[in-house]
Amino acid sequence: MSETALPETLNRPSETTAAPKPKLGFLGVGWIGRNRLEVIAGTPHAEVAYVADPAPQNVTDALQSARGAVEVDSLSSMLAQPELDAVVIATPSALHAEQSIQALEAGKAVFCQKPLGRNATETRAVVEAARQANKLLGVDLSYRHTTAMQQVYQVVQSGELGTIYAVELVFHNAYGPDKPWFYDPKLSGGGCVIDLGVHLVDLALWALNFPVVQDVRSSLFAKGQPLTNPNEQVEDYATASITLANGPVVQLTCSWNLPAGQEAIIGAMFYGTNGGVAFKNLNGSFYDFVADRYYGTRTERLSSPPDAWSGRAGVVWAQQLTQNEGFSEEAEEFVRVAEVLDKIYGRS
Repeated sequence: MSETALPETLNRPSETTAAPKPKLGFLGVGWIGRNRLEVIAGTPHAEVAYVADPAPQNVTDALQSARGAVEVDSLSSMLAQPELDAVVIATPSALHAEQSIQALEAGKAVFCQKPLGRNATETRAVVEAARQANKLLGVDLSYRHTTAMQQVYQVVQSGELGTIYAVELVFHNAYGPDKPWFYDPKLSGGGCVIDLGVHLVDLALWALNFPVVQDVRSSLFAKGQPLTNPNEQVEDYATASITLANGPVVQLTCSWNLPAGQEAIIGAMFYGTNGGVAFKNLNGSFYDFVADRYYGTRTERLSSPPDAWSGRAGVVWAQQLTQNEGFSEEAEEFVRVAEVLDKIYGRS
């Protein structure tokens, strides 16, 4: 039957029913979790339905940003809600894999803070759980979604740099984490490499289409001395050389508490036979980034602040949820990055 033949009472625009928004539960609503909640809540893609956090003030603050949400006391209580569609996880790193798997096995999609696991084994287990459940799995690798890095990605992908032979990655944080668990390798999985380097390794491999990693060599330091007991200490300074099978060499340097003369130095630079392109923070900022194209001694700026990128990775994931996307093989990229980190730590 054509639309014009429908009864008048069924053809009124006012009675058209919109598809329901996916209902999200937020597990962990400290600073990062609440930021992601506020950003996603400000979009039309999903509804914040539940929040859980052991700190009452965190819950109070989150509920101010998501007025219709309800507090629950645990992940199990959240998963027991029949209308729940997905869980956003922003808890300490030691809990990420276990909580992600619990949610996926309950039939819920997951968006998790990095790292998805403390090592490649945990990360692989989460990805396999998502595959078995056919559920969307996202990780908050947020720098991919900055306008500056998107510009860099386009230049690298275009081939205009010629043969790319060198990539330099740097992330110096003039501060260290303020939570004690970051300094316990059993809870964190490592120090500045798994905290900061995970972003950089992801950016390099992603921009280069995840080539095979041929060799990894690294040096790790704690308080100015070579790291000798990785089971008891975490590194606060690290360098690594990552050789890719298709030619380029990736040099990684990252740190906590380095006297860098500014709050942060962040960059991913790609050099080819026809010039270079760089993703860099501006004036020591953790939030302002530029993209620069290099031609010998000349620089062309491709992208400048402002850019409201914080939380954008979660918004992209929420958009995919509205399209009923299930498991994507792109989740294997999380395992590829974790495998490189394991090699930096000498775990494989």
